[in-house]
Amino acid sequence: MPEFFAPPIAPFAIQFDAQTATLSPEGPTLTRRMSDLEGLFLDHEAWAASAAGDNPVVYTVVSSPVPETDRELPQSITTIHAGATGGELWMTKGHQHPDHQGEIYLALHGRGGLLMFDGERTEWLDMLPGTIGYIPPGWAHRSVNVGDEPYSFLAVYPGVAGHDYGWVLEHGMGLRAYRGADGGFDLRPYNG
Repeated sequence: MPEFFAPPIAPFAIQFDAQTATLSPEGPTLTRRMSDLEGLFLDHEAWAASAAGDNPVVYTVVSSPVPETDRELPQSITTIHAGATGGELWMTKGHQHPDHQGEIYLALHGRGGLLMFDGERTEWLDMLPGTIGYIPPGWAHRSVNVGDEPYSFLAVYPGVAGHDYGWVLEHGMGLRAYRGADGGFDLRPYNG
């Protein structure tokens, strides 16, 4: 006979509005400004000038009220603003899941990219509205806005996954995304 599991929260509905990239009810919101992204941009001087100057909001993460605990599947919507620092396109901090869990991203608005690195191999997925990017266990991942308008995506992940941002600072991501000619973008080696 299957073991009975008493869930920590009761079932409830979450209203997802793809047009406005919102969740209701809304849980915690995280705002990342340029000053929160130390060590991510190759051009440290450009980062420092921006962080000390107007210190713009680079991205926000709006979470649902589903807790990040065992057996739960939290969701969040991340919106990365359009911009570049030292030519490098604005991005999320990127992270590795210490518990080696998978994750999915659903692109909602704008043009983005999903950069993944397993310590040896780097993969890039173009993320346009309607694209589901699958992040296998063991791959660090970062999202990048490659367009001229905000890029938003929905993330769904196991509540026990955790977020190891230090792994990315230590190991890098294999490639960096830069503003290219004619409104495009270029992927370049991480340290050059």
